[in-house]
Amino acid sequence: MKKFLLLTAILFSGVLAFSQTKAPVVCHGPATATQQFAMLADDDKFVMSHKKPLPLHFQSSIGKAITYKTADGKTAGAYELKAKNPTNNYILVVHEWWGLNDWVKKESEKIYNDLGNVTIIDLDLYDGKVATNPQDAGKYMQGLSEDRAKAIINGAIAYVGPKAHIATIGWCFGGGWSLQTTILSGKQAVACVMYYGMPEQNLAALKALNCDVLGNFANKDKWINPKVVAKFETDMKTAGKKLTVNKYDADHGFANPSNPVYSSDATKDAYGKTIAFFKARLK
Repeated sequence: MKKFLLLTAILFSGVLAFSQTKAPVVCHGPATATQQFAMLADDDKFVMSHKKPLPLHFQSSIGKAITYKTADGKTAGAYELKAKNPTNNYILVVHEWWGLNDWVKKESEKIYNDLGNVTIIDLDLYDGKVATNPQDAGKYMQGLSEDRAKAIINGAIAYVGPKAHIATIGWCFGGGWSLQTTILSGKQAVACVMYYGMPEQNLAALKALNCDVLGNFANKDKWINPKVVAKFETDMKTAGKKLTVNKYDADHGFANPSNPVYSSDATKDAYGKTIAFFKARLK
């Protein structure tokens, strides 16, 4: 009998200890949209769908590296294309899962030249790390702390100042973070463009949006697929927010020329609509 009671006590203690170790996971709740996207780095098919990017060296005579204080008491680096004349129009750019590389800088300068009267700041959520292969890109994406990312974004919002009209754009990993940057920008947000990024699924967060959203998505995307996009459209409608969706017969990453699935036709159409979207909201 004593042995039975002793065994029961040991088993009960083990179950209690196990439940206590599991409790914090429950408290954290479901994964956020950005965490869900980061989890895709565990999917070999997702990783290998991002082929090693073609080498690109871009040297700008306009852009320059800057640093600013972040909300967590640290500093962050960024790349700035400053408007030729004083303006309150800003675009915050969020890079792909590769990091802030020369393709992002080149694309930002193209947007800068086509818009005019705007200052563009390329954020660096990886704090200087740039991947040249999909394995490292996956590590950097999964290793990113949401708190650090939001501190970098909030630091940039403080850097541009309270009078700034903030637009955002991003691709892939940056597509999801473009939407998050818009949410964090509050009433200063005037436009959001996201290329095949993970949508926000929290209705309360979507209801807090202060601007229209333009989404450029790919019908062949196996991850941010038509079902995910359809739910995003429904959620935005429920939240009472305006979402314009462009759907292309293309695959995830279609807008980057270094990607084997690059689609020049889809890229040209999406870019033209993106510029028109920005022009209507950055006056």
